[in-house]
Amino acid sequence: MTNWIFLAAAIVAEVIATSALKASDGFSRLWPSVVTVIGYAIAFYCLSLTLRTIPVGIAYAVWSGAGIVLISGVGWALFGQKLDAAAIVGIGLILAGVLVLNLMSKAAPH
Repeated sequence: MTNWIFLAAAIVAEVIATSALKASDGFSRLWPSVVTVIGYAIAFYCLSLTLRTIPVGIAYAVWSGAGIVLISGVGWALFGQKLDAAAIVGIGLILAGVLVLNLMSKAAPH
């Protein structure tokens, strides 16, 4: 269970870092750039802890799928990015894939 908490922390840190990367304006703004570097360092550290027990394919599928869903929401909420119907369907399919992988696949540790 702890490894899933580390994976969740890795995802949150990555979403924060990616949001700060957008705000850093090409690393031209100091504090968003600092948050980016620290956020990615935390994300990769937590991901490395996760990989001790969760298979890399499963961890990466959850990491990337959840990250895409969350950063799309952040882009919409904070940066005014538009999500059309195709984007919403695609995001829903990514989320469905992560759920199927974790709830139905024997490859995922339970």
